[in-house]
Amino acid sequence: MTRLLGCDFSSSPSTRKSIALAWGAWRDKRLVLEGLQACTSLVAFKQALHTPGPWVGGFDLPFGLPRELVTTLKWPLGWKACIDHFASLSREEIRATFKAFCDHRPAGGKFAHRATDIPAGSSPSMKWVNPPVAYMLHAGVPLMLQAGLDFPGLHAGDTQRVALEAYPGWLARQLMGSRSYKSDDKAKQTPERLIARKVILQGLQNGQLGLSLYLRPAQHDALVQDASGDKLDAVLCMVQAALAQQRHVAGDKLYGLPPKMDALEGWIIGV
Repeated sequence: MTRLLGCDFSSSPSTRKSIALAWGAWRDKRLVLEGLQACTSLVAFKQALHTPGPWVGGFDLPFGLPRELVTTLKWPLGWKACIDHFASLSREEIRATFKAFCDHRPAGGKFAHRATDIPAGSSPSMKWVNPPVAYMLHAGVPLMLQAGLDFPGLHAGDTQRVALEAYPGWLARQLMGSRSYKSDDKAKQTPERLIARKVILQGLQNGQLGLSLYLRPAQHDALVQDASGDKLDAVLCMVQAALAQQRHVAGDKLYGLPPKMDALEGWIIGV
C-alpha cells in the first residue's frame, strides 16, 4: 500500500512553529488521514524523510529557482548542480545576491518568476522575505536530496519515496476562491477565517476535487481550530500528493507534471 504524505514546511522550525506533516492512505476508495506529525527541527524533518516507503509526498516549498535568475547569475543550469551550488551559500550570501539582482530591475518587476508561479499564484522562489521561500528551498531540498528521495522529472532517487512540489494555497482556491483561511497573526485569526477552514474541509470530505477525504471528528476539529493553518496546509499537500499518485497509477510516470516542464525550475503538481 502506498501511503500519502503532505508537508507544510518551515525553514526555521521550532516548538512554536514546527514543520507539519500529514500522513494518509487509501482505504475503501477514500483518502484517510492517518495522523499528523510535528517536526520541531530540521534534524527531525530529515529523520521523517527516511520513513520506509512506498509513499508519495507533496511538499510546500519550491524545488527550483527561476531560469532567468540562474542564467543571469551564471550558476549551473543542471537542476542537481544548481541546488548543490545554492546549498553551499549562506543565507546572508543569498540575500545579498538576490537583492543585487532585484536592485537592477524596474519597479513591479524586481523578482524573476518560474513558469509555474503565475498559474499557481505562488510567490517567486527567489523571495527571501514575506514569505522567505528562497530560504525554504535552501533548508529543505538539500536535505531531501541527502535522504535519497525521487524527484520525478528532476532527479532520480528511491522510487519508493517520491517528492513532489505542492502548494496548498492553490488547492484551497479551487475549493473556496480567494478568501483567506489562516494567519500567524493572532489579531487576524478571525471567525471568518475559521469558517473558511470549515468550507475547505467540507469540500474535501464531499469529494469536490474528485476524491473523498475521511477525517475522524477529533481530526476535523483540530484542523479547524488551528488558526495558523499549518495542519490544514499539510493535509492539502497530502491531497495534492494523492491526486498525483492517482495519475501515476493510471500510467502517468510524471505524476501529472507537464512533460515539457523546465527541468531546472520544477513545477507545482496539479497546476
